Amino acid sequence: MALKLVLASGNPGKLAELSDILADLDAEVLPQSEFDVPDAVEDGLSFVENALIKARHAARHSGLPALADDSGLCVDALGGAPGIYSARYAGTHGDDEANNRKLLANLTGVDNRRAHFHCALVFVRHENDPAPIICEGLWWGEIVDQARGDNGFGYDPLFYIPSLGCCSAELPKAQKNAVSHRGQALAKLLTRLQQR
Repeated sequence: MALKLVLASGNPGKLAELSDILADLDAEVLPQSEFDVPDAVEDGLSFVENALIKARHAARHSGLPALADDSGLCVDALGGAPGIYSARYAGTHGDDEANNRKLLANLTGVDNRRAHFHCALVFVRHENDPAPIICEGLWWGEIVDQARGDNGFGYDPLFYIPSLGCCSAELPKAQKNAVSHRGQALAKLLTRLQQR
């Protein structure tokens, strides 16, 4: 029997990406919007803490196992910012263009452009699961001065991967899903779920 789980996210880009990657899992993945799950209060200090808050919140409201992702961009020269505030870096949650403009403004004249995407995935069997599965992925690159590419979302047009010679937003979806921070974390999660 297929696993039925709720995906604790309202971000359409993230939902599409996670659903694509989870297609190989024998599971029915339902968005939390199907259960009228209100937004969780993400008051953790790390990606892992916020993902755990969101997973437990979605499990509580849906009565199903839940999977949550908390991810963002960490820029070395900015002390790890925007970090856990990546989606609302410029003040409004999910305004990708404003976030990208603020990032570029904050890096004006800065030579060190090294950055990484960080993804924390948390799976809970139920709200009070004492042993959640936690998997993380990191994707290293650097920030370019101008947006490139039309794929992806968030900071993808500014995130350059030297080993691939392009920005994340220039990658085909399948390739990005295979190498990204989220793809790495999900590969670990699939292995752990299959072991259970």
